[in-house]
Amino acid sequence: MKQQEPTPPGGLGPKPRVPEKPGTPGKGFKLGSPLGYVLLLALGLLLFSRLFENVGVYRVGYSQFREAVENGQFTKVQISPEWVKGELKDSAPPPPQQGQDRELRGDLKALPWMAYRVAGDDTLVELLEEKEIPYEAVRQSGFSEVLWIWLIPLALMVFFWSFFMRRMAGGIGQGPQGVMSFGKTRAKVQAEADTGVGFKDVAGVDEAVEELREIVEFLKTPEKFRRLGGRIPKGVLLLGPPGTGKTLLARAVAGEAGVPFFSLSGSEFVEMFVGVGAARVRDLFAQAAAKAPCIVFIDELDAIGKSRNAGIAGGHDEREQTLNQLLAEMDGFDNRAGLIILAATNRPEILDSALLRPGRFDRQVLVDRPDKRGRERVLEIHSRNVKLGPDVDLKAIAARTPGFAGADLANVVNEAALLAARRNRDAVMRADFEEAIERVVAGLEKKNRRMNEREKEIVAHHEAGHAVVGWMLPHTERVTKVSIIPRGLAALGYTMSLPLEDRYLMSLEELRDKMAGMMGGRAAEELFIGEISTGAANDLKQATEVARLMVRDYGMSSLGPVALGAEPGSVFLRSAGLPESRSYSEQTARMVDEEVRKLVTEALERARHVLRTHKDKAQALAARLLATEVLEEEAMLVLLGPKVVPDRGLIHPEARQVVSAHPAEEQEGGPPTQHSQSTPDA
Repeated sequence: MKQQEPTPPGGLGPKPRVPEKPGTPGKGFKLGSPLGYVLLLALGLLLFSRLFENVGVYRVGYSQFREAVENGQFTKVQISPEWVKGELKDSAPPPPQQGQDRELRGDLKALPWMAYRVAGDDTLVELLEEKEIPYEAVRQSGFSEVLWIWLIPLALMVFFWSFFMRRMAGGIGQGPQGVMSFGKTRAKVQAEADTGVGFKDVAGVDEAVEELREIVEFLKTPEKFRRLGGRIPKGVLLLGPPGTGKTLLARAVAGEAGVPFFSLSGSEFVEMFVGVGAARVRDLFAQAAAKAPCIVFIDELDAIGKSRNAGIAGGHDEREQTLNQLLAEMDGFDNRAGLIILAATNRPEILDSALLRPGRFDRQVLVDRPDKRGRERVLEIHSRNVKLGPDVDLKAIAARTPGFAGADLANVVNEAALLAARRNRDAVMRADFEEAIERVVAGLEKKNRRMNEREKEIVAHHEAGHAVVGWMLPHTERVTKVSIIPRGLAALGYTMSLPLEDRYLMSLEELRDKMAGMMGGRAAEELFIGEISTGAANDLKQATEVARLMVRDYGMSSLGPVALGAEPGSVFLRSAGLPESRSYSEQTARMVDEEVRKLVTEALERARHVLRTHKDKAQALAARLLATEVLEEEAMLVLLGPKVVPDRGLIHPEARQVVSAHPAEEQEGGPPTQHSQSTPDA
């Protein structure tokens, strides 16, 4: 009885065995290889030379040859070690062969004829000189000459021709890479054991992991969901800022599910030739269906999934054909086969609506930046192979890195390890991590950039103004470090402020204090230096941006609670260099500009007031900076005193639960209106 193959854990039947390719090269000589072609060509050349070496030559006996020489019938004679060849004059008929009549060979009158030389005949040359017949010595071409003159050049031609044709047909052992394989997919196929990543390697995005665990259960035990009438989602779209781990999550899903994993980027579909992208999409889904159950991961989906209503500026026929083919393939395959499409993008707002509808990408999973606890877990994962010193507290490092994504935290750990190795330490210490954070936030320290004493004094008072205003206002973030050492491309100094906790909302007072802290450097230059400089350019830009958001988006101005912002752009990225679109009049635009100017001016005046009130502390801090160049939070606590922190307790502690007196189901006028609260960009 034939033994039945075991069913894999996915419950989708036995995995198909991939047959061996018949053309797989093995050991030994292959007739179809380039070497085989060269040897066949060499054999053909030898046979050709042997068969046609005497074409046009009339063979006679040596005695007849000497007789012709004596009669002066030759115009030229060639002598070699093996043969003697003479060219007849036009008026001299060739002697006949045995059994042939002279008249029957008259058509060979102009042809040369030859005879084999008799060994030891040294009188032929004397006879030729006597008859005044020109003669020349000819050396027989040996095998080495034939090899260098004919075989090696031809072998090189055959080799390069074969190499070029194989490259055109699809590369040499490296998958489709040639012009003959444009329609083949360039997806990298990895077996489940090759990913080497699981959910244990992902941290800080617990909600996204839970959503994707269900996808793994779909692949492993589909009957658990099918018995209740459910179906496996066809596609899952991962949304999030760059560096948050979307690709890592996709690889973790493949590793946990134990299925083949197709990985490619959206830009690999489109080439310069028309129709290539659609052909590659078809080939990708054909290969994926043959290896099902499997996962297909398309990174940077926005490269081919842009909206087809983008207008003249965004239209591209080849990209639209590729997108149409992708839509057709995703809507056409049977999800019972266990084929899951994962995709990642950080620009969801430009994707085509047909791509996002249920039935194609059924789920959209947000992969956001981790919170404080998530950052600590990410640091634990990335520092597993790093020898940490006794003073390293990953919880404190997580608190000092708000807004960092997973890639940023990995970079911090790597930079800290490199700094420790550069300093010949036995372990990575806390100072290395602090320096690494500053490198990521502010840039590389420019020790060779020397400022003159006056510029150094201006920078010291500028940074002291930031620090004092940020320290004295109650709704600002705490200042942890001030430095006048140049960093990055253009920063001559910096003031580092960190929030006490993760925040998702900002009040009007917090925004006003934040703007005043930004204008503290400009105010300090006016009060203590007596003139302003270009050092506040970035501060003015940031304060103006916050004020514009307050007026246009948050309704925090005298214009009232109206939203005057443009159409919502990317949740994660902001377009740069594009003209601003607006839906309000020129008069309203002038009012917006006036309100923005008013808010920035008020922030500058508040900063001046704080610095006038605490003038001695600001000057003492600037003098200390000139002496030490860097001040930590402990030193500022001695100079400035304790920071005033507002009470952030519950507004109404007794109102733990708010229950609506009028449920939405009982309201008249149709379904309830959904309200969403957005996170401020400031």
